[in-house]
Amino acid sequence: MEIKKINIDVPEETNVIIGQSHFIKTVEDLYEAIVNTVPQAKFGIAFAEASGDRLIRHVGNDEELEKIAIKNMEKIGAGHSFIIYLKNAYPINILQRLKTVPEVVNILCATANPVQVLIVETDQGRSIIGVVDGYTPVGVEKEKDIKKRKKFLRDIGYKF
Repeated sequence: MEIKKINIDVPEETNVIIGQSHFIKTVEDLYEAIVNTVPQAKFGIAFAEASGDRLIRHVGNDEELEKIAIKNMEKIGAGHSFIIYLKNAYPINILQRLKTVPEVVNILCATANPVQVLIVETDQGRSIIGVVDGYTPVGVEKEKDIKKRKKFLRDIGYKF
C-alpha cells in the first residue's frame, strides 16, 4: 500500500468540487443538478468508473472546464470519484443540491483554494483518503478581520 499526494489544478476564478459517487449515471445527474440550480453556471465534470469499462465519464457545458476535469481525474485515478470545475457560481449555490443526487456518497471539498488529493494505492486500485484544502491558519481573527469578513459577504451579496 502506498499513499500519494496529487496536486489538483484550480484555475483562477474557478472553484473545484471533489466527491465520491457510485454509479455510471453520476455525470448526467450532476449535470442536471447544476443546470437546474444555477442555469448560468459554467462547468465540467469527470467521473471515474470503478468497474465494468472503468472509463472516465465526462460532461459539461464549458469545453475548457471539461478538459481540466478529465485531466485532473486522470491524475487522481480513484474509482467512483468525481470532480467538478465551476465558474459563474459558487459551490454554496449548488452543494445542497449535489448532496441530494442519489448516487453521491460524499463531498470531500468545494473550494477555489489550491487542493491536494491524498490517495492510497493498493494492488486493487486507488481511493481518495482525504484532501488538503488551502493552507494552515496563521492566527485568530481580530475585530478588523471580523469587519473585513462581514463587508466581503455583503459585497458579494450573501448578506444584507
